[in-house]
Amino acid sequence: MELDGKAALVLGGIKGIGKAVGLALAREGVQVAATYYDWTEELDRMKADFAATGRDHLLVSVDLRDTERIGPVVREAAEHFGRLDILVNNIERGGWPVVHGSYTPSQWDLELETTLRAKQWVFDAALPYLKAGEGGCVINFSSIAALVGRSGPASYVFNEGYSAANRGISLLTETWARLGAPEVRVNEIMLGLFETRHGEKTRGWGLLDEQQRKALIDHTLLGRTGRIDDVVRTVLFLLRDALYMTGSVLRIDGGYVLGGEAVAPMPEGVE
Repeated sequence: MELDGKAALVLGGIKGIGKAVGLALAREGVQVAATYYDWTEELDRMKADFAATGRDHLLVSVDLRDTERIGPVVREAAEHFGRLDILVNNIERGGWPVVHGSYTPSQWDLELETTLRAKQWVFDAALPYLKAGEGGCVINFSSIAALVGRSGPASYVFNEGYSAANRGISLLTETWARLGAPEVRVNEIMLGLFETRHGEKTRGWGLLDEQQRKALIDHTLLGRTGRIDDVVRTVLFLLRDALYMTGSVLRIDGGYVLGGEAVAPMPEGVE
């Protein structure tokens, strides 16, 4: 699919993965509306980086937990560009046990409202615009927390609420693929441990001791955390090349879910 001239709404675009995806799309000729809420100390840099692409863009401050604000934000993006072709559902709140300790009702609600509920109503508002064009595409971001939960080395990284929310995202991906077909493709990128998401550039990673960090890396077959460019390349693949893919989940986790255990040598067996 040719990306030049398309319009995208990227959630959580002020830093990390969301910002990198938004900038990559802009460099491909996409007009990008990027939302932000937290991390406002990064706002000046966000403005400068998007301006440097030379593409028409829109930066919108919004708390997407406020469902009344979602419809107007989606409409603003679509009307600003005269179209909406791509939705990148990149918004979450990850609950590190090593950061937050035992759950409180407010932390549980924060994670569910941000990671799961906001995605639902953004998609609901965006779908009519996506269907109106040609080659509409939605990318949901989720986490391997949906599969591993609070277990093994990830016991310090993933809380139950965050894990449950991410398992719910896969159900949304499947349902939305049905609702969007045939005009709109909907796929999911399930992330493992990435440098800015549950990796070394996060507060939680710094709270782990050396042995706990080593256990996470040892459990990852490729022996490292993911890099932002790993995500960007996957996003571009889904948008440009995966034209017969919808309702699918691409897991990019370096093999964490499989685990880092070695394969035993093949025994001689008995005849």
